[in-house]
Amino acid sequence: MPSPYADDLTLALAIADEVDALTMSHHDPAALTVELKADETPVTAIDRAAERIVRERIEAARPGDAILGEEYGASGDAPRQWVVDPIDGTKNFIRAVPAWATLIALLVDGEPVVGVVSAPALGRRWFAAVGGGAWRGQGPADAVALSVSTTATLRDASVSYSSLTGWEERGRLESFLQLSRTVWRTRAFGDFWSYMLVAEGAVDAAFEPELALHDMAALVPIVTEAGGVFTSLDGIPGPHGGDAIASNGILHQAVVDALRP
Repeated sequence: MPSPYADDLTLALAIADEVDALTMSHHDPAALTVELKADETPVTAIDRAAERIVRERIEAARPGDAILGEEYGASGDAPRQWVVDPIDGTKNFIRAVPAWATLIALLVDGEPVVGVVSAPALGRRWFAAVGGGAWRGQGPADAVALSVSTTATLRDASVSYSSLTGWEERGRLESFLQLSRTVWRTRAFGDFWSYMLVAEGAVDAAFEPELALHDMAALVPIVTEAGGVFTSLDGIPGPHGGDAIASNGILHQAVVDALRP
């Protein structure tokens, strides 16, 4: 049975095509003007222009839906809410590191039901709609189905994480370090990419100690439709906890337990 959100996924993929064209034509660091926001994270005119494209297309196609974006905040109040991170990995974007992506999600009553993660500089895109599976490709025509790994023990697991400072600030650094000593392999792929590697089965678990809804919403359907689990660090399902663990499911409780302070 096709996903009831197939039309919304089609819309999100079309919007991602347009945003990719914009971001790929403006990712020369020498040509970017970088500002610092109030939280001291960087932003460029391309971040803002990309979000405007997403908002304009959604407002035209789904005028009753609400929108939440990293750069322009919330608009509307409806059970259906689109959540947008125009460039996830802006620090990479401004340094010409190709690991950045546009994240587009649809939440219904707070639950993520559509996710698109488009990383044009990597030549990769991942997408999912609840009930329709998780896929890698530019669209349905060239899509390859995703499935999480079957790794069953931490000592055999490959895991991905973010920077160390956040773990220290949350009082979980020692727990994190102990987990890193337990598993087979650790790498800091970071941002969206860690979670897409979980969905692909290339990485067994990924985790971060400080995230916003726009960082996570699009990731959830892709990970879960690939057979994985996505929760907060405390094991609460979904993208609303301010932090995240994604895994193949088999290892999930072991990672939750290992990362407790």
